Amino acid sequence: MVTNVATALIGVGDMWIVGQLGDAPTQGAVDIGAKLFAALFTVMNFLKTGTTGLVAQAGTRVGQHAQAQVLVKGVVVGLAIAAMLLLAKPVLLPLMLDALGAEARVRTAAVLYADIRYWSAPAVLVNFALIGFLVGRRRMREVLAIEIFYNLLNIALGLWLALGLDWSIAGIGWSSFIAEFAKLAATGALIWYLAGNDLCAALADRANISLRALGPFLAINRDLFLRTVVLMVAIAMLTRLGAERGAVTLAANGIVYQLFVLAALLLDGFENAAQVLNGERAGDGDRAGFTALVRAILWRCLGVAILLSAGFAGAGGTITDSFAATPAVAAEARTLWPWIVAIPLVGFSGFVLDGVFVGASWTRALLLSMAGAALGYGVMLWLTWPLGNHGLWASFIGFLVLRAGLQLALMPRLLRREMA
Repeated sequence: MVTNVATALIGVGDMWIVGQLGDAPTQGAVDIGAKLFAALFTVMNFLKTGTTGLVAQAGTRVGQHAQAQVLVKGVVVGLAIAAMLLLAKPVLLPLMLDALGAEARVRTAAVLYADIRYWSAPAVLVNFALIGFLVGRRRMREVLAIEIFYNLLNIALGLWLALGLDWSIAGIGWSSFIAEFAKLAATGALIWYLAGNDLCAALADRANISLRALGPFLAINRDLFLRTVVLMVAIAMLTRLGAERGAVTLAANGIVYQLFVLAALLLDGFENAAQVLNGERAGDGDRAGFTALVRAILWRCLGVAILLSAGFAGAGGTITDSFAATPAVAAEARTLWPWIVAIPLVGFSGFVLDGVFVGASWTRALLLSMAGAALGYGVMLWLTWPLGNHGLWASFIGFLVLRAGLQLALMPRLLRREMA
């Protein structure tokens, strides 16, 4: 949980720093940029989640050498995807900015930020596989140390470059770029220290990275990739429809969205636990242990969700005010505090069940549940359009509820089929 909070600080820190510049279009541009890279990079988060589940299963079935083979596959796939993204940059970046509705001054600033940060793609994608490996081996203290280092470096560089040197939004882009490659160096050195011999053996075995050997890895991660694409489209709709209501609404929604990310990543600590613990039980074929863990993790996550919602209820307005670039943005964000309070309570079960499904490699069912929820989300957006910005957030809440409901409905059948 603490590790995921540290991870969330990268977006929260950027939004806070740009808020000190006192310009709503620039704050909106950082929100556009954050959503763009959520769509571009976070959609590739399957490299982390898929690696975590497979490493956890391999640890109970085979051992550390098999875990190293999973990591090598993840790094190879990550580098291949990064190369394709860089080649596609001249076409892909303008298309994504158009899709997110960036216009006028917001677009000019967003282009500057995105053009710098885009080049961190190789480091981001390889880091997904490296962190997934460490999580799958229960090395969470090391992951926490890496994430703290990464975020402190990013915030320090952002303050220095954006505010100290007056580089404005370009300084925020460069701080993220430098911090990502520093994280890659630190994580790579740690893993080499922990598993250097196994990695050497896995790298020496060329058959480990043949298309045939990569097939099962790619099949699992294909479903995770498509599932994340659906999720990112849903989030992009949140941004696009908010942008149509002006720079103030866009900036206010960006603040609320960053608090959603903070809540989601905190509760995703339980998702990470489910990936590892349920992955180990799935590797052993232990159905009783698997279901007991699902119940235990859900109850504990609910307890934290209640505490988090209570904290937002008590301090939500003060928090949003501290991020707002102008009084108008602060006033708009304050009207949205009920949705901030609701998000942890309605979203906690979906976060946990994502981890359960990934740990058990039920990736096709995970994709189907996300697609069904997205279809319902589209209908809700249409129905709630007359309600304005509140209708937008009500639809997003409904999306979280529907996703969890579909996962719960699918689980009994999956248990009977996979762990009879």
